[in-house]
Amino acid sequence: MTKFGVAQSVRRVEDPRLLKGHGAYTDDIQLPGTVHGVVLRSPHAAARILSIDVAAAEATPGVLAVITAADLKADGLGGIPCAISLKNRDGSQQYSPPRPALADGAVRHVGDPVAFVVAETAQAARDGAEAILVDYDTLPAITDPGAAMEPGAPQVWEGARNNVCFDWEIGQKDKVEALFRQAAHVSRLTVVNNRIVVASMEARAACAEYDAATGRFTLRANTQGGWGIKQMLGDDIFKVGADRFRIITPDVGGGFGMKLFLYPEHVLTCYAARRLGRPVKWTSERSEAFLADTHGRDNITLGELALDAEGKFLALRTRNIANMGAYLSNYAPFIPTLAGTGVLAGVYGFQAVYANVIGVFTHTVPVDAYRGAGRPEANYLVERLIDHAARELKIDRAELRRRNMVGPEAMPHTTPVGKVYDSGDFRTVLDAALRNMDWAGFEARRAEAAARGRRRGIGLSYYLEATGGASSERAEIRFAEDGFVDVYVGTQSTGQGHETAYVQLTVDRLGVPGEKVRIRQGDTDTIPEGGGTGGARSLYSEGQAILATAATVIERGRKAASEALEASPADIVFEAGRFAIVGTDRGIDILELAQTQRARARQGQDVTTLDAAEVAQISAHTFPNGCHIAEVEIDPETGTVQVQRYSVTDDVGRAVNPLIVRGQVHGGVAQGFGQAVLERTAYDPQSGQLLSGSFMDYALPRAADLPDIEVDLIEVPCGTNPLGVKGAGEAGAVGSPPAVINAIVDALAPLGVDHIDMPATPERVWQALATARAA
Repeated sequence: MTKFGVAQSVRRVEDPRLLKGHGAYTDDIQLPGTVHGVVLRSPHAAARILSIDVAAAEATPGVLAVITAADLKADGLGGIPCAISLKNRDGSQQYSPPRPALADGAVRHVGDPVAFVVAETAQAARDGAEAILVDYDTLPAITDPGAAMEPGAPQVWEGARNNVCFDWEIGQKDKVEALFRQAAHVSRLTVVNNRIVVASMEARAACAEYDAATGRFTLRANTQGGWGIKQMLGDDIFKVGADRFRIITPDVGGGFGMKLFLYPEHVLTCYAARRLGRPVKWTSERSEAFLADTHGRDNITLGELALDAEGKFLALRTRNIANMGAYLSNYAPFIPTLAGTGVLAGVYGFQAVYANVIGVFTHTVPVDAYRGAGRPEANYLVERLIDHAARELKIDRAELRRRNMVGPEAMPHTTPVGKVYDSGDFRTVLDAALRNMDWAGFEARRAEAAARGRRRGIGLSYYLEATGGASSERAEIRFAEDGFVDVYVGTQSTGQGHETAYVQLTVDRLGVPGEKVRIRQGDTDTIPEGGGTGGARSLYSEGQAILATAATVIERGRKAASEALEASPADIVFEAGRFAIVGTDRGIDILELAQTQRARARQGQDVTTLDAAEVAQISAHTFPNGCHIAEVEIDPETGTVQVQRYSVTDDVGRAVNPLIVRGQVHGGVAQGFGQAVLERTAYDPQSGQLLSGSFMDYALPRAADLPDIEVDLIEVPCGTNPLGVKGAGEAGAVGSPPAVINAIVDALAPLGVDHIDMPATPERVWQALATARAA
């Protein structure tokens, strides 16, 4: 095998550059004449804007412009669109409110952008923002999605009665109700998916410039793919056409879904650059990110599970109240509806599923996709509900799952909500996970912990993920003048290791040295189309495009080699990076051939070159799955939870790079653990103020919070793409929250505790223990 062969644990090729400080992030970009923008944000969760006085701000030394909603309206700018429109259960459309880049007449959450100040320096812009006088008429606020629909609750939008954005359903309601009537047992559980602040390592930033001669904008921003942003800016906001925008995405320090979207700052920097004729840069401060980046999760869901007398699952019924925040972010309605409900059936053989999802507005930061995007929330509900049912029925938790899993002989399997699983061996993965974790020996470990005054618990979850994204992807391979092979891709790495995996695929197909392959990404002018990165789609979608393009390169290479070697194309074979005449020792290396043909073309000869581009149609998405098992220990005096051991057994299809897969799973587990035990976004219920507005009040997981995460890969190749891969980027975050909470509940169950909501902070655990003791 070559050094960069497929299925090898190659260290990431991008790391030496990044670790040595040679990365180029958006805030590193310093264009000549750049000026700086600062956003003035609302200090109130709900208020009418009576007036905005910018005179003092405009007189502040160094200030070049103070932009308000009136300026944007005068120049005909449109609002930030929501790309998703759902139909309600009654057939009507969801309520989609306007979302201007700057608040127009009212503010609807703390941090709502009110004005944009541009100055020669960032400090001068901050001084100018502080000089703006805004007269607010404050109004009552609502931040709790569970209370938002109650009579008399403050209204976020007049047109959204009872703050309802949409009331949506999927599934076979009548069949579900019939199955519930005949059930021998019904388990019910209400779970909370707590709101998450994304907190990527690199904060958002944008730097825009405008060329008056061509009428074109160039926006440099840390996105997860610039093509959707380009379309929205050109067609929906500025209304000049997407071709007038070029989006350049340099290195990106973490995305997790949050950097997929069009934000007001993208609009404002572009607008200010056109108005001033100078590049305009905005960079978020960390405290600003808490108020301005989309948040994740924030659902309250009732789940009901119907079982027969043998413990077989009959039907699942859910009702989910999903917080949208004050405005609809680009894909917000999609996350709890089509994305989340698509995996409600999990790996189990339900006869029917019905889900009702109600999206509500509150005076909070808008919510959108966060690592897993709806699938973690759905898996959390189902896996907590199954554990709950197992305790009620006194059936072993693993056995109840095994009894209801869809077998490999049933593949392809169509779920009650229409998803088609092409492959999977769920019982094999479950059994391997139980062996890896010594599930059978746990009770001895529980007894040993009890002797030390600790409560020990073990919890499992079996997750299923549904990847998603654009229905096509493009790749282009060019043989550069300097002897390198440049691969242009339409996805965008935000730290996942894409460059390494794509190099491996290119080396595998073309036989070129890995050191000679460069991955090019992030420029919508040089890469005409792309689906960006999200939904764990990159490897199987872009991978298919790379394979198709490499095949075209090889086909063109046969013709080029026939020209160079003076032989028939039918007599040319390609192997290990070399074209040769069959049955002879005459041949030519692919890199040499590319340069030879290029040189002949420069001389005016009519020759075949090797450069090629192809678009792959993504006919089906994939279903990664696996089993997470957590073993925890609780100090009953303090309520502190410590994870003693954590094991993951994953089926992500074929692993192009097992080392990168394990790293992705590690990161996802850490984020899921953070949601389960540490992270809580808290709003004051009266004022709507964000109480957890910094890392002093919002706890991210640290290295000391988790043990080594053991990852075992069981490869069940996917049949719907030629690589056999299923996607791994979101898997860790999908399976970990229910595994951790199931373990905590298992530790507390002997005292009668049957549920605890995330995050299971020491305070909550201690309160549960105290309540159980008192009972």
